[in-house]
Amino acid sequence: MKKVLVTGADGFIGSHLTRALLDEGCEVRALCLYNSFGTLGWLEGLSHPNLETVLGDVRDPDFCREICRSIDTVFHLAALIAIPYSYIAPDSYVDTNIRGTLNMLQGAKAAGVSRIIVTSTSEVYGTALTVPITESHPRQPQSPYSATKIGADALALSFHAAFDLPVVIARPFNTYGPRQSARAIIPTIITQIASGRREIKVGDLTPTRDFNYVADTAAGFIAIAGAKGVEGREINIATGTEVTMQQTLETIADIMNADVTWVVDPERLRPSASEVRRLCGDSTLIRQLTGWTPQHTLREGLAKTIEWFTDPANLALYKPDIYNR
Repeated sequence: MKKVLVTGADGFIGSHLTRALLDEGCEVRALCLYNSFGTLGWLEGLSHPNLETVLGDVRDPDFCREICRSIDTVFHLAALIAIPYSYIAPDSYVDTNIRGTLNMLQGAKAAGVSRIIVTSTSEVYGTALTVPITESHPRQPQSPYSATKIGADALALSFHAAFDLPVVIARPFNTYGPRQSARAIIPTIITQIASGRREIKVGDLTPTRDFNYVADTAAGFIAIAGAKGVEGREINIATGTEVTMQQTLETIADIMNADVTWVVDPERLRPSASEVRRLCGDSTLIRQLTGWTPQHTLREGLAKTIEWFTDPANLALYKPDIYNR
């Protein structure tokens, strides 16, 4: 990789990936969502001679063609990802996740990029039918969000088949870490405890997840980008382990030395048929193709995450009393 484009660079995973690429010596063009305040999200305050920040929107096809010019590798992460919000605003998800991906594929095709990595999600698998979940597991759209990601993945693969576009689909499982939105369960628990709450509001604690620390997810993206002969492949970024929400929250409380109780908040529950009950990813393919392995256990990653969130300056950026959809 020489010059790379990261869409969604102002977001949680995108900001970590951007920093990791800069550490690798790449020239990075970072796309942040356009806003009239000129803010750069989680890239705010980051200055680096190899960093070019651009404000824009992947929903604009002409803009997408322009930002792909002179780019070697595209990391397409820009998306609407909050599942609860997709229940009430599904049209927005179609525009951003499906049409936005189409625009980036067309832009990459016109620019002749060497590779475009399209970001998928483990949510496309739905509740596991077999464990661990391999890349051939059936797709089960259990939310409008997951349905749009399935559509975006299909478009990406069609561009590889029809136009020989060098597409790879990276499919991270449940990423967590510093700077994650409070819509996710790990930061919402940490911020409630750090703010002095003793009754912690939660949703369903019985589903299992395959949690991956964000630095490992970013390393997985970079490993996939550098691998040979992976065009047209779908590749899980997973640890191959699963824990229940209950076990995860108990680990957080233990690390934070917090004596707390859990209170189920009905507002935080998904519709029963939409809840993904079990996720545990098979990481065999990424290990074989790239040699990637996760470097953090769940407890190690949670400890680093808690350290970041409990810094008063960082905690002040969150609103523990509000349920973020």
